[in-house]
Amino acid sequence: MKLHRNLVFAVIDALNLIFNENEYADKVVQKVLRFDKRWGARDRGFIAETTYEMVRYKRLYAEIAEVKAPFSRPDLFRMWAVWAVLKGIKLPDWKQIEPTPERRIKGKFDELSKIRKFREAIPDWIDELGEKALGDKLWTEEIAKLNEPAEVILRTNTLKTNKETLRKALLDENIVAEPIRGYPDALKLVERANVFVTQAFKNGMFEVQDASSQLVAAFLDVEPGQRVVDTCAGAGGKSLHLASLMENKGQLISMDIYGSKLKELKRRARRNGAHNIEVREIDSSKVYKKLYGSADRVLIDAPCTGLGVLRRNPDSKWKMQPEFLDKIVQTQHEIIRNYSKIVKPGGKMVYATCSILPQENSHQVQSFLKSEEGKDFTLVKDKKIYASKSGYDGFFMALLEKSN
Repeated sequence: MKLHRNLVFAVIDALNLIFNENEYADKVVQKVLRFDKRWGARDRGFIAETTYEMVRYKRLYAEIAEVKAPFSRPDLFRMWAVWAVLKGIKLPDWKQIEPTPERRIKGKFDELSKIRKFREAIPDWIDELGEKALGDKLWTEEIAKLNEPAEVILRTNTLKTNKETLRKALLDENIVAEPIRGYPDALKLVERANVFVTQAFKNGMFEVQDASSQLVAAFLDVEPGQRVVDTCAGAGGKSLHLASLMENKGQLISMDIYGSKLKELKRRARRNGAHNIEVREIDSSKVYKKLYGSADRVLIDAPCTGLGVLRRNPDSKWKMQPEFLDKIVQTQHEIIRNYSKIVKPGGKMVYATCSILPQENSHQVQSFLKSEEGKDFTLVKDKKIYASKSGYDGFFMALLEKSN
C-alpha cells in the first residue's frame, strides 16, 4: 500500500481535533474530507477508516507508543506509526516519523492484548462497569463486538417503495445490498458506499438505520389511524419508521427539546413523503402536559449512555465520564414518569435505549412499575439486544400496557 503524505497528515489533523479539542469524530471526519476536492473515494475511505480505527483503539496505541494526553503532533505521529506497523504497512521515510522499533511494537501489542481494557481500548471505569453489569463472559464478548466497525444498514421506506424495488434501484447505481433475515424492511450493504448521493436516497426510498434500531417502532405495535407520540424524537429515525408503519394515517406527534433536530426531522419527512408527522419542540412542560391521557401509543426512546452503539460512535467512550451515568439514569427516571402520563387507558408505551446496562434498562422499567405513575401499567414483553449475539447495535426495549 502506497502512503500519501497529505492523507496521513489529514488523519493526524483529525485526531488532533478529536483527542485534543474534544470535537465529535463524525463531524471532524466530514470536515477533514472537505480539505481537498481532488481526493477520490479510496483516499476519503483511507482517511475516514484510519481515523475511526485510531479513535477506537486510542488507549492501546497510546500505551504502545508510550505517549499520554494531551497529545502533541509528534505523539500523534508515533501512535499512527504503531497503527501502521500493526497493519503490516511499510513505514515511509518521512521526517515526522522517527525510527520505529517494529519488533518492540509487536511484542508490546502481544503483551497488552492479554488484558481486556488495553486489547479493547476502554477506560478502566467502563471496563469495571461492564463486567459488573453483564458478567465477565458476556462483557468480554460484547465489548469485542462493539469495537468492530458498524455495517451500513438501510431501512426501506414502505411509504414509497418495497425492499425488492429498492434493492434493484441501488443495483442500477452499482450498490449491492442484501436482505437480512428477521428484519422485514432492512437491506445490508455488501461493501461500504456513500448512499446519500444516490438517486434512490434523494427520492426518499430509504433511510440509513441500524437493524436493531429498526425493531423499536415495530415493537410499539402501532396501527394506521392512531394517535402516536414519539417523545424523544431527535432527528426522527424512529418517527419516520412509525409514519410508514401507520401508512401515513392518523396523527404522529414528534417531540424533542432540541428544535434543530426537529428541523432536520421535517426535512427528512418531506423527502420520505411522511405527511402525518407534526413536530413540537418541548420548550416547557406545558407541551407534553397538554397531551396527558390522549395517545394510543407512546414511544420513549430515552437519552442514554449509548454503550450499545460504540461501533458507530467510538469516541463517546473517551468523552463519557463516570458521573454521566448517574445523571442520565436520573433523567430517564424523570422522563418515563412524565411521558407515561401521555398514554391513554388501554394504550401502550415502549421504553427503549441504545444501552446494554441493566441500570438504564430493566431496572428503570421495574422501578417505574413500582411507582405511583406506573401502577396502572403492566410489562407485556421486553427485548435485550446484544451486539455479540445479533451482530447489530446493542439495544433494549420494553412494551408496557396501561389498564383501562
